[in-house]
Parts: sequence; C-alpha cells; structure tokens
Amino acid sequence: MKELEERINKDGRVLGKDVLKVDSFLNHQIDPVLMEKMGEEFYNHFKDANVTKILTVESSGIAPAVMTGLQFKVPVVFARKHKSVTLKDDLYTSEVYSFTKKTSNHISISKKFLSSDDNVLIIDDFLANGQAVNGLNEIIDAAGANIAGIGIVIEKSFQKGRQLIDKEQIPVYSLARIKAFENGHVVFGQEDE
Repeated sequence: MKELEERINKDGRVLGKDVLKVDSFLNHQIDPVLMEKMGEEFYNHFKDANVTKILTVESSGIAPAVMTGLQFKVPVVFARKHKSVTLKDDLYTSEVYSFTKKTSNHISISKKFLSSDDNVLIIDDFLANGQAVNGLNEIIDAAGANIAGIGIVIEKSFQKGRQLIDKEQIPVYSLARIKAFENGHVVFGQEDE
C-alpha cells in the first residue's frame, strides 16, 4: 500500500536495529482516514474468504481491525491482555510474548464471541516474531473456528514471524513489508519477496 509506505517514510522512526516507531498515526495517535483506507485494502484482498469475524489483540490492532470489520460488516473481537472483573470465566486464552515490551501477556477472549461456526480474519498492526498471531491462532483452534487469513499493517520481513505463518500455509497479506532497516531508514520489500 503505497500511501502507508509514504507515511512510514515521512513519520516513522527507526529505533535501533529492529524497532519502528509509528505512534503519530497507528500506535498512539490514530489517523482515521488512513485506517479507513487500510480497512478497504484488507477487504479487497480477503472479500471472497467468507469472513464472519475479525480478530485482533488490544490495543494497537483495534483501529485497523474495526475499519476492516466495517468493510466486511462483521463483528470485531479483540483479545484482552489484562484481567478484568467482567472477563474472568469461560475464556479462550493463550500466552503471548512481546519482544518490544519484553513481557509476556495472557490474552483472553470470551467463549461467547467465538465459535466453530466462525471464519476468522486476523488483523494486526505488526508482524515481527509472530507471537501475537500465534496466540490468536491457538485461540481460534481452541474454539474450533476456521482461519480465513491474516492481514498485517506492517510486516518486518527480516524477522521470523512470516516464515512461521508460511509454514502453517495460512494466507497472509501485509500492507507494508519492511525488508530491512539501513542507516536509520526503512527499506521496503514486495509481497512476493
């Protein structure tokens, strides 16, 4: 998605060897017009997949997931990272390690929002090491649901996440694929690289 790549070049900041900060439009402040375009792009790619639910992890995946759900006209369910007094029984859970935050989280989804009748599209903000997607896959499997595909806003192809998903033969579509960070700049790759 050319517009997303241009926005990453304009407003993204490379931190170290493997972190991209995009808090001005995706992870802290959200650009709703760009999110809407992302939702349209995911819809156009997966529109024939018979999607019944969109699934993501709180919090940065919620905005692109909601915009995608709006296009599909289906509910969006997000896995909670933190325990809540209102969400404690009848849960699907998985453990997810965040390399950016250096912490593990137990993610949870109420069983009433995911069933074996669902055909699920995962939408997430980043794909790096594949931990969030793997955790969501475990929850989908536990529910007996089917995974229709995975939509990623920004993929860091130089990390192992995409390889792990490709081994599972799950359709993945990334709006921006980063091949490398070189001298503080982003080097983009193509979907077929």
